[in-house]
Amino acid sequence: MTRLSSSTVAVIAVLIALAFAPLYLGAYPLTLLGRVLALSIAAVGVMVVWGRAGILSLGQGLFFGLGGYALAMHLKLVATPKGELPDFMLYNGVEALPWFWAPFASAPFALAMVLILPAAAAGLVAWLMFRRRITGVYVSIITQALLLAFVTWLNGSQGLTSGTNGITDFQTFLGVNLRGAGVAHGLYWVTLLFVALALGGTALLLRTPFGAILTAIRDNENRTRFLGFNPAAFKIAAFMLGGLLAGVSGALYTLHLGTISPAMIGTAFSIELVVWVALGGRASLIGAAAGLVVGQLAKDRISSAAPDAWLYVMGSLFVLVVLVMPQGAAGLIGGRRRAPAPTPTPQNPAPQNPVTQNPVTREVSDAV
Repeated sequence: MTRLSSSTVAVIAVLIALAFAPLYLGAYPLTLLGRVLALSIAAVGVMVVWGRAGILSLGQGLFFGLGGYALAMHLKLVATPKGELPDFMLYNGVEALPWFWAPFASAPFALAMVLILPAAAAGLVAWLMFRRRITGVYVSIITQALLLAFVTWLNGSQGLTSGTNGITDFQTFLGVNLRGAGVAHGLYWVTLLFVALALGGTALLLRTPFGAILTAIRDNENRTRFLGFNPAAFKIAAFMLGGLLAGVSGALYTLHLGTISPAMIGTAFSIELVVWVALGGRASLIGAAAGLVVGQLAKDRISSAAPDAWLYVMGSLFVLVVLVMPQGAAGLIGGRRRAPAPTPTPQNPAPQNPVTQNPVTREVSDAV
């Protein structure tokens, strides 16, 4: 019988406690927790891209926004009377529905785009960067520049995207009245289910040879290349997974908040994601998600009590992580424990199997 590790038991216990949250939390705390859990899915993506593949992206807001806007366009069309244009288009003199808006009237198409658009955009960006072997700070600069270009386009396209005001005033989704009784509880449980799927699915994926190769690429990309692997292909796949998770996070967050705007996906948002993942532990799935949840809850409490102090608190936390906790909170509490190897003896010498000695195919530490 397989024995569960203490960390796995702790995660299951936390998920069970969160599942019963609607029974002991009020309306606002539950809504806030649902939003934060939706954001934690994006943090899982940052952990894969940065913590496992070693790619520091400062533009995850781009993929978060694509997922959010894909769903928001559908919700806005559903809320608009048939044969009419969304209100912000009428205010800006648009006379016909833009061609790229029309397909989003279909719920299956919109839901597919929530997954496909962020993943495809991330794949294209990654292919353009990694096939030219662009690494390090240049990746951070490029991703942030692309995010700024996207936000600038959104702000300037008042008649197409509602500009700085964003898309809002959603009424129904899949026939369900978003303002009806019990919808908040249902949306919370759906979000928690996606969080569990993101954590469990990503943990299983990172325990495969794919995860081991990502670790090898992060630690020594040239050696991995010399061993016969193509680092660009694996980095593109990891970047696409990070984009996919960010898109799902953006769609769920849009449902919770009831709006999506350029201000919600800008550079500040992307940098905050990195800060919270670093605080929780970028090498740990649970640490990354927990760091974002705790950080966002603290942000709500502190910014409500002392709005001017919050930025100083966040900056101080990031400095603390860099100087004192480079592995984040998860590193301090043993988030990456590894079982000790048996000591070789003359009667039981250490094996010299070249496969197990290969740093790429060697079993990596538990991702959780």
